[in-house]
Amino acid sequence: MRILVQKFGGTSLSDAQARTHAIRHIKQALADSYQLVVVVSAMGRKGEPYATDSLLELIRHNGNCLPAREKDLLLHCGEIISAAVLCSLLEAENVPAVVLTGAQAGIRTNDRFGDARIESIQPSRIVQALSEGKVAVVPGFQGETAHGDITTLGRGGSDTTATALGAALRAECVDIFTDVNGIFTADPRIVSEAKPIERVTYAEICNMAYQGAKVIHPRAVEVAMEAGVPIRVRSTFSDDEGTLVTRGDEPEGADRRLKDRFVTGIAHVAPVTQIKVAAQEGQYDLSLNVFKTMAQHQISVDFINVNVSGVTYTVFAHESERAIRVLNRLGYEPETTEGCAKVSVIGGGMNGVPGIMAHIVEALTKNDIPILQSADSNATIWVLVKESDMAKAIQALHQTFQLDKP
Repeated sequence: MRILVQKFGGTSLSDAQARTHAIRHIKQALADSYQLVVVVSAMGRKGEPYATDSLLELIRHNGNCLPAREKDLLLHCGEIISAAVLCSLLEAENVPAVVLTGAQAGIRTNDRFGDARIESIQPSRIVQALSEGKVAVVPGFQGETAHGDITTLGRGGSDTTATALGAALRAECVDIFTDVNGIFTADPRIVSEAKPIERVTYAEICNMAYQGAKVIHPRAVEVAMEAGVPIRVRSTFSDDEGTLVTRGDEPEGADRRLKDRFVTGIAHVAPVTQIKVAAQEGQYDLSLNVFKTMAQHQISVDFINVNVSGVTYTVFAHESERAIRVLNRLGYEPETTEGCAKVSVIGGGMNGVPGIMAHIVEALTKNDIPILQSADSNATIWVLVKESDMAKAIQALHQTFQLDKP
């Protein structure tokens, strides 16, 4: 069977016009002789009646005490509604379709309500539906525990549903449809010269997603990477092929060119707060105390530097006050810099190439942008700058690495 998985996000299903475009893509895939699994998110975004954030608001205004298990029971309804609406529209177009919930699709998860992890998939009912010539419409973002409790997969869960089903069904490809035309070299709202990327490796897009690019969730990419299932990130509103995500080691010439590209794109996260905690002489347990306490209070830390003089790290701006209070209770007096932005230069071809950091420093220095902190890995170099300098920094780096060129 030639199986294709298509995933449509909330904006791709938010109104009648958007749903018409989604159906057009579905019918085109069927015309191309694919057997089709369609994964859907809840329709729309916050403020629209069936969006996940709107359901969360319903809880907040009605006691705000719903246990995690029952919250998942409510939140999974948005995707159910979306799947039912799409199924009705397909049937009206004489396209046979069937809705299979996450549980019916065979998605078994652990019992970490609100952020469950998929443990196994037994897609026998999907396979049966495909053999009957039907489109299998699966609500994303959900699964079922071994005890039959409904779970949700956390933010980006519908992306993860799509790639996990693609892996389980050995799909030829997973198409992620969004409201943007693929993955860009930088946020086009910041860099007007940003270009869509034709091809990118799993590792590169994982790094871009973790560093702020919100087109696809990194967990979903990791699932596809492990199974070797290609992903295409496409726009619901055009016929463009978008960005193809693969291993990047295929023999075709286009894939070989990926290795010659030092930098793939620029990503960013803001606002964040930099926290520095100085160590007293002989205080060797400082980093253990600090990071263990952050973990106990479920405060996410990033951009970590540890040395004998102390620790430096960042937290999201909305967590900074709580982080400082926790540190004060330990007797520490942290130094903080609020209003920061983490800018990431990402590229699988940077590893072992001299001069990349020099180019970054030169570009920012020429634009009078102080670097507050830096770090690197084999595929990413991070710099921390003031949020007020963020746009200028991204534009300067984009130009320095000539990402506006074909």
